[in-house]
Amino acid sequence: MARAASPAPTGPRTIREERLERGGKRRRAPKAEANPLREGLRLERVPDPHVMVLFGATGDLSHRKVFPALAQLWRTNLLPQDWQLVAVGRRPYDDETFRAEIGKSLEQHSRVALDAEVGAQFLGRISYHQGDFADDAAFDRLAERLDAMDVEFGTQGHRLFYLATQSSAFPVIVAQLGRCGLDHEVHGGGWRRIVIEKPFGRDLDSAKKLNREVGRVFRESQVYRIDHYLGKETVRNLMVFRFGNGIFEPLWNRRYVDHVQITMAESIGVEERGSFYEETGATRDVVQNHLLQLLTLVAMEPPATFEADALRDEKLKVLRAIQTPTPADVARNVVRGQYGPGWVAAEAVKGYRQEAEVDPESETETFLAARFQVDDWRWSDVPFYLRTGKRLPKRATEIAIQFKQVPHRLFQDAAVDPEPNLLAIRIQPDEGILLRFGSKVPGLGLDIRTVTMDFTYGSAFSVDSPDAYETLILDAMLGDAS
Repeated sequence: MARAASPAPTGPRTIREERLERGGKRRRAPKAEANPLREGLRLERVPDPHVMVLFGATGDLSHRKVFPALAQLWRTNLLPQDWQLVAVGRRPYDDETFRAEIGKSLEQHSRVALDAEVGAQFLGRISYHQGDFADDAAFDRLAERLDAMDVEFGTQGHRLFYLATQSSAFPVIVAQLGRCGLDHEVHGGGWRRIVIEKPFGRDLDSAKKLNREVGRVFRESQVYRIDHYLGKETVRNLMVFRFGNGIFEPLWNRRYVDHVQITMAESIGVEERGSFYEETGATRDVVQNHLLQLLTLVAMEPPATFEADALRDEKLKVLRAIQTPTPADVARNVVRGQYGPGWVAAEAVKGYRQEAEVDPESETETFLAARFQVDDWRWSDVPFYLRTGKRLPKRATEIAIQFKQVPHRLFQDAAVDPEPNLLAIRIQPDEGILLRFGSKVPGLGLDIRTVTMDFTYGSAFSVDSPDAYETLILDAMLGDAS
């Protein structure tokens, strides 16, 4: 395997150079609070030493999300010392040129800036492998390169394959990995995992077909299908909020809940994604993945354990309980729309049909609102309203659970009736949880006003929330599919 030339003193350093500088010692996480029972322990698990192979490494997703997430994991000591990354792409880069490109992306997209030394260490773990996905020789060279890296860096055959490509490339890449035997997990010879980004197919038939093609090569336990929305801090907290607090779960049912609204609103248009959106639309882009995932987390029963299989089982029960709509139901309960030309912040903006690479007569929806019904014991007759759209007044993603009005108007002398109680879980921006309830206004009269209790992550905790990709990538490295 060809090795990168020795970097200049100001560039990324090799592992050996860093080990010599540290006297051969491994990086350690900062110590937790003084506690003799925790001496020598750390709260975070660190993955096994492994090689991560990133397909689509030159693409937008990798530069905006994947590399910045990996850099933050390195900055916070959550990657193993002997971690390596092989970036696979078609463009003719060498290691140093590609590292320079990644360095620029980190400057633009990193959640927290890396200092020069840490940045150089991180970039030094990245090497570039040029090749077309359909080129057998490129994958043969990749297999040889990975074997050599196991010997050089002690990664023990552990490999994580990450597919940050268009879904049309998934079958080709998976088949090539199988042809080269890169999927095989030999007893005692290291794990092999594959991460597949959504969208997982265009419709049910294509998703089933893709599932079969992946299943011919990888076992189900090796496959990690990720929806980055599930990695967001507030979404992950929803499980703790529901099942770790005794005061809410007894009210979480049809006796007390009037309806649930799940909203994902964006103030921007399709930007440079006209051709993608023409093939996708709002329904395929966010409803069938992000919003339905949020619905299952709200509606699911408590799982037996917090393990992946138990969580999936309960979410699957919710999906099976969703009432299948008839054509008449669709006409009554679904609204599709498209944004037109207008003004945003005193600036003229195009309508969807005027966007680049969009059909001037397009019928693709950029807005969708739909009413869903979950027919089970807990949620029967409680409507779930899902809505999403682009070019809306503000960017916001939230779950709003509105409770039923009190059964009797007790305070008849009050000027207004109290509004129904509402629990709003803000996913972005300003992550937090708001509870709305009625209160008497101080004074001699009986005046009732709606007030709120508002928890926000930013003010309650002194730690930065990790990006969703940081969470999901680390989970895959740890073998946690939950």
